[in-house]
Formats: sequence, C-alpha cells, structure tokens
Amino acid sequence: MFAVVADGIHLLPVVHDRLEAADAVRAAFEALEPEAVAVEVPSSLGKTWLRAVERLPAISVLLYETAASETIYLPIHPADAMVEAARGAIERGLPLACADLDVDGYADWRDPVPDAYALFRLGPLTVWDAFRRHPRPEDPHDAPREASMAFHARRLREEGASRVLVVCGMHHVEGIGRALGAELAEPLTPPVRRNVRLVNLHPESVGEVLGEVPFYAAAYEAIRAGLGVPEASIPAAPGRTYGPFRILSGGRGDDPERVEHAVRRAAGGRSPCDRLRLQWGLVRETERALASSAPDERVEPWQRRNLARFARNLAAGGGGLVCDLYDLLAAARACVTENFAWELHRLATAWPWQQESAVDLPTARIRAEEMFDGVRRIRLTRRRREAKGRRPESLLRRRRRDESFPGEWLRDFDGESVCSYPPEDVIVEAFGEYLRRRGKTVLREEASRVVPFTTSVLDGIDVRETIRHWSEHRIWVRESGRVPGEVGAVVVVFDDARDGEERYPFAMTWLGEHAQESDMAFYATAPEQAVVGPGICRVTYGGFLLSYPPGRLREVWTDADYAFAETRPERLLLAALDYSLERVVVHVAPRPPRSVFHQIAARLDRKILHLPIGTVSPGTLRRIRVLHVLSGRERRDVAKEYIW
Repeated sequence: MFAVVADGIHLLPVVHDRLEAADAVRAAFEALEPEAVAVEVPSSLGKTWLRAVERLPAISVLLYETAASETIYLPIHPADAMVEAARGAIERGLPLACADLDVDGYADWRDPVPDAYALFRLGPLTVWDAFRRHPRPEDPHDAPREASMAFHARRLREEGASRVLVVCGMHHVEGIGRALGAELAEPLTPPVRRNVRLVNLHPESVGEVLGEVPFYAAAYEAIRAGLGVPEASIPAAPGRTYGPFRILSGGRGDDPERVEHAVRRAAGGRSPCDRLRLQWGLVRETERALASSAPDERVEPWQRRNLARFARNLAAGGGGLVCDLYDLLAAARACVTENFAWELHRLATAWPWQQESAVDLPTARIRAEEMFDGVRRIRLTRRRREAKGRRPESLLRRRRRDESFPGEWLRDFDGESVCSYPPEDVIVEAFGEYLRRRGKTVLREEASRVVPFTTSVLDGIDVRETIRHWSEHRIWVRESGRVPGEVGAVVVVFDDARDGEERYPFAMTWLGEHAQESDMAFYATAPEQAVVGPGICRVTYGGFLLSYPPGRLREVWTDADYAFAETRPERLLLAALDYSLERVVVHVAPRPPRSVFHQIAARLDRKILHLPIGTVSPGTLRRIRVLHVLSGRERRDVAKEYIW
C-alpha cells in the first residue's frame, strides 16, 4: 500500500479529489494505525483549511490571491484524500501537519494519472508503479515543496511518533523519498498567508466546483458516517415541500431529505466505495425520480442496456474505465429521454447537507469557469407536457365585432383605394389556369382525326372507334391535332342579361399586384348591398376578364375603342382580344358571342374559343363568383375575421 517506507515514515501516493483515494487513506489508517499524519497542504493555509474540514459535511471553499493577483479556489469536500487524512487524524487525536510549502506560480500540471477507478481495483501501489513510467517535466518548485513535506514528516517522527503517515500526490512520492535520505533544513515559508478567505458554497454551485461528482462524494460521506439504507420511504418526487404544497421546479432546489435518502440507498452502507455501483445506484434513483415527476414516462430495459453500452463506449473513447458525469448525461439524453437526463443531472449535483446560508461564513456562488479551463457544458431542455390546445368553445367564440351604428363599416369605403382579398385571388387565378388548359385540350381534340389503320398507328390506336367498327374487322388509329396557338386571355360571363348594368352596377379594372396575378376587369353587384365588415363588402361577379402578364390593362369600362359593344360581356371580350398576347381567347358564357366578334378576332389574328358555362361545375362557379372588396390593404389583416 505504501510506496516508500523510511524510518517509520510511510508515504501513501494518492490522486487528488477522487473518492477511491479517500478510501485508500481510510484503509491506510486501519492498516498502519499511524501516530502522526502529514498532508500535502501548505502550512500557511493550515489554520483556515482545518476550519473548513471541521465544517464538513457542509462544503467550504478556501480562496486566496497570489502575488500575480490570481485567485486560487480550493474546495474542501469529503472525497478528497487530504481531507480524509486530516479528518482521520482529528478524530483519533493524532498530531497533524500541513507539510507543503506555500509557493506562487506553480504550474497547473495535468498529471497523466490512470483512471481513479483503478485504485479501487488494483490498489494505490500498482497504480503508482504505472504512473512512474510516464513522468512529467519537473517544476522548479517541486524540490523545495518535497523537501518541506519531508522535513515536517521527519519532525513528527522526531517528536515521538513511531509511525508517520504522509499523504501526498503520486508525483511527489519519489522526491519526498529522496529528501528523507538527505540533510533537511526548516523551510522558509510565511507562517500565514494574507488574503485567505473561507466561504460557504451555495448549493447551486456544488455541481460546478467539486472535483468529484457530488452524488458520489455524498455517498462516500454517508458510508463514512455510518448511515445505512434508510428504513422509512419518502416520496421520490423531485422538488421540496413548502407548507401544503410541493414545488417541483424552481425555487430552492430539491428536498435535502429526499436527496439524502437517495444517496444512502445508492451507497448501501458498503465500504469501500465502488464507483460503478454508485453510478448504477444514481441511475436507479433517477428512474424513481422520473417515475414520480412524469408518471407517463418509464425507462425500459433496452434503454438501460443502451445507456450502459453508450456510457462504456464514451469512457473507452476518453481513455477511462468509468465515464464521468458529462458522458453519463450525454448517454442518458441519447438513450433515454431529455427528462431523464434532466433528473439525472439534478440528483447527481445535489448535496443534501449544504445550506444556502451559514451563520459562521458568507455564502458565495462560484462558476466552473472561474476555476477551470476548458469547461464542457451540455444543454438539457426539460420537455414539459404539452399544454392542451384551444378548447372547443373557444373555437366558437365570436371575435368579430358588430357595427356601433348603422353605416359605420361603410363610412371608410370611398371606392378610391379598393383591393381584393388574396385568398380569393388564388382561387380565381387557379380557375383561369384551368380554363387555359381546358381550352388547349378542346382545340387539340377539334384538330385531331381518327382514320382506319393503313401503314402507321400515328399517335396510337383509338380503342373506342375500333370497338365501334368491330364488325368491320379494322383497327382505327388517332392522330392528334395541332393547337393553333397558346391560350391567352380568359373571359368568364356568369350573367349576360341585357339589363346587366342595373343588376351589376359595380365595374372596375385593376392590375395584378405581383408576377403571379393577372390583370382583371369585372362587373359585379353594388358593394353597399352586402357590407360584411369594416370596409369589407361582398359582391357577386356578373363577369370578369383575366389578362396575363400583369400591368398592361388600361381602364376597360371607359375605353372609347369599345364603344360599339352593346353589353358589358361584349366589352370584356373586346378587351380580351385587344390585350391577349396569345392567339386564342377562351370565352366562357351562357351564349356564344355574336359573329361580328369572330370577324374582329380574325382581323386581329385571334381565335375565340367558346365554352358553354354549363360545362363547368356549378359548385366551382358558385365558389368563384363571390368577391370581397376591401377599402384598403390594411383591411386584409382583419378580413379573415369577417370572411368565411
């Protein structure tokens, strides 16, 4: 167990801030039964440091400034070998020496120590042998520090202790061993360092600054204090009780009693601490907490297997034997749920004996970035149960208001800056595109021919004609015709009554607002006959013209070139022939246009394709025939409340 034994001085190599090393110190006390103890703590900090040790299990942080104005943080927690050595000496009434030399500017070395779990499996001596094979560069302060620790150990020996236990880091064992064989002088170190402060650590900072996972350290403390598995069972739900209520999140954290019971169940009262067993206990306690906080969630056996494999692989990828808390959280989030990872972090970083305030010390919140470089953070988002959507009665709630007085909604409707309702524009444009496609199909059918098969099948066999002439034992084939041109403007006339101007007095020409919208001229019923909202009127088309591309249509209803038109539908057709860029104009109306319009079309190299309006679905006609005219674009924001 001891790396060096020289004249009654036993050197125990340890790893700082690891509960396996603290367990090794406890084992060393039982095996050696020392009469004095020396620890790797600067003598100038000894008084303050021992005060923090006496405050355990409440965690304190020792702070001081170096000559370079750099703040040094030293958390004092039970799972540290130096702390355990000091507590063992104090409890047994043994002489204790803080033997290290207080130096400034000691480099922040990251010793290539093996995974601390190896201490549990192999023992300190075997791990130290492996550590010696990969030495790090010597620091100029190493020799005086090791000489100081050797001097204090020898002085304890000279003061009458027959067995002196020296607890130090693995890197210093050989140096102390060499110093013990040399002549030693009393180290020159200030008796007390100035600006040394001790603060009570806030509970929310425990998980940030401790070198060991707080849940594991708490389990070690429970085992050390002889706290076995609790007999009484308390609710495993997270949060804390506040009067008749239970706060599940926010506020002042978890109930300390619940955390302590979870720690004691995970520890099981068994010594020494097995990190793997504690990790499994942490996972099981997290499952209990999750089942209490989210009854609809449970951890399935396959999720546990995946979690164990994932955590093992992450540990192996990082060169460790057991994964750390970061990797465990990543595995929990990936293999179980975000809520499970949340509860795991909440339980793993809780310390049941820490208070938000202390009577003897000020309390401080300390962030991990203040102490360590290269801090890794993982973002956990707790998934809360989705709130129920709108209730059915809310869907029936009337959000539109009525007129305050008759004529209020028509007050701003001056007809100067009217516009359409965009959802209705989409429907009309889709209908116009449908008529263009249908017009091309009709023209293609009119130009096609069906002939008996002679030497070529042409565009395919016409099955209908072949069956019709089946008795002739001949095959008929079809040859598709050539469309005389593309379809351009579209005219739709719903009502071509001679008294149209009286029935449909409202006539307008407006331009498309963007590249996907046609210019339009239409005549419709009077807007003031159906006012449905503030500045919103519903009208019924008598007919309309669609001309594409947009931005070319002039005022149709006052154009003198169309003066000879007898009705409004004829004026729309003349405008369509005039503005169409393509050869074919589709005319959908109850009756075909007069023959004079075909002559005009021929003179303009245009062709009118008449489609009887009866060939269009009545449902489609009813849907597109309604138009809402808005008194301004600002009405579009509220129009949906009045148009349905």
